[in-house]
Amino acid sequence: MKRLSGWDALLLNSETPNVHQHTLKVAVVDTSEFEGEPGFEVFCETLRSRMHLLEPMRYELVGIPLRLHRPMWRENADVDLGYHVRRVRVAAPGGRRELDQLIGEIAGTALDRTRPLWQLYYAEGLANRRIAVIGKVHHALADGVASANLMARAMEWVDLMPGAGGRDITGARPSAVELIRGAVRDHARTLTKLPDVVRDGAVGIYRVRRRSRQRHGHPDLARQFHPPPTFLNHKLSPARSFASATLSLAEAKETSRHLGVTINDLVLATAAGGLRDLLLTYDGHPDEPIIASVPVATDTSRDRITGNALSTMLVSLPVHIDDPLEQVRLTAVAAGIAKENHDLLGPGTVGRSLEYVPPTALRTVFGWTSRRKAPNQLFNVIVSNVPGPRRRGCVAGAVVSEIYSVGPLAAGSAMNVTVWSYVDQLNISVLTDGSTLADTHEATDAMVRAFARIRSAAGFTETRTRADTSLP
Repeated sequence: MKRLSGWDALLLNSETPNVHQHTLKVAVVDTSEFEGEPGFEVFCETLRSRMHLLEPMRYELVGIPLRLHRPMWRENADVDLGYHVRRVRVAAPGGRRELDQLIGEIAGTALDRTRPLWQLYYAEGLANRRIAVIGKVHHALADGVASANLMARAMEWVDLMPGAGGRDITGARPSAVELIRGAVRDHARTLTKLPDVVRDGAVGIYRVRRRSRQRHGHPDLARQFHPPPTFLNHKLSPARSFASATLSLAEAKETSRHLGVTINDLVLATAAGGLRDLLLTYDGHPDEPIIASVPVATDTSRDRITGNALSTMLVSLPVHIDDPLEQVRLTAVAAGIAKENHDLLGPGTVGRSLEYVPPTALRTVFGWTSRRKAPNQLFNVIVSNVPGPRRRGCVAGAVVSEIYSVGPLAAGSAMNVTVWSYVDQLNISVLTDGSTLADTHEATDAMVRAFARIRSAAGFTETRTRADTSLP
């Protein structure tokens, strides 16, 4: 048995009928050179042979009697692949838009908490002998880094042999008495750490406030905790819409080096440029900077395949600026300030504090915020950048040509932009609710244009709008 952490519990208890808390991982697989006949049965057999490497996929949620503590994961639970693995079909002609539409439909339904919190969809019908594997995993089970590591274990690599299969042992269900005793022991251990958590939190907040006073205000950066109202910020509908696009990772590296910024700065500036276009279309006037919530991993170990070890930074995005190079400069300044604040507060401070928040309070607060028509009071949009594998993986011997990833939406914030790099690609995924954009590809198209504007302003004459291996 494994206790959920404070972050795990927050992501579990913040889920409501219109705010789902699962993440999506999408692998596009090229079967054109596959030896034999690829198919659903081959995929299921391959997955079955690797389940011993994917321990979290056998975790089952167990509640504590009387809700005396956070739930626990029961390890080695039974897994019915007939339920967890679904066979679906992409509409003709099987291009990017058709796959994205299917992904949006999958994203719009919650996971069943009475079973291990994941599902896989084997999507047939893509053009050029490709299939897609769409994974839906609850955020309480794994964050972005853990999900990436889990996906890496599920794939095959030319220089790594799969580990030997372990014994298929189903863990026994704990009794109510065992669960209560464990909860009491855990509460006692947690209380002994409370003075240190309070002290570290107070010191971190003091450091951030003191440094903020030293910096003074910047006229082109958003005020912390004061996101302006935009068309993105409203009560979410339960439906979801998804869109993707691919840029050249080599061009992104070339551009970031030339401008003296990080890839993360460039990704945020590209998002800012694309969001400016959308704000001009839907609001008519992006008059002030907006705020992005940027998830940050606090444990990037390649061995971690479950749980949430994360924090978040609030970064000002200069959507009110038209000049692409000035957008990049201001984004880099804002990201630098956000990172400094994050370090001064302490990367683990928020996660440690969440250990003391009662689950009932979380459910009450997030249930209320999800029903409100008011915008999110902390940020406008979620933007994350995740470095993925630099070599190609395989599924049953077939090459994985693309990988996309996207996290959930937050109450009052109807867009999540996730950029995932894979080999030579910088893959953009955008998730919205069903009522924000007429076509979610407006967002990905705008970000591709924003990247091209930055390249052009930096003096580069050529920009590829997609990698050679990506979907049409």
